[in-house]
Amino acid sequence: MLFAWICKDKPGKLQVRLDTRPEHVAFLEGLNSEKKLAFAGPFLDADGKPNGSLVVVEAPDLAAAKALSAADPYARAGLFESVEIRQWNWVFNKPAAN
Repeated sequence: MLFAWICKDKPGKLQVRLDTRPEHVAFLEGLNSEKKLAFAGPFLDADGKPNGSLVVVEAPDLAAAKALSAADPYARAGLFESVEIRQWNWVFNKPAAN
């Protein structure tokens, strides 16, 4: 099953994001190599600066998706004001369908 992590950064925490980014990227690369990452990227503010994240992962259930999310270095660094995790269905332009 696919689960979307919809993450909103705490205000004023851009430096935390920048400082933690190398660990976060390595974490996502690990998920990708394990075939658990569908896609990921930051949300941007009006100035084009990152202020949140959208990460879609493959997990057997919500509990596993939550555990993966909690292991993200951004989450461990306290970057996020909120994280919503929702089951998601990829319908259009799914790479496996092309």
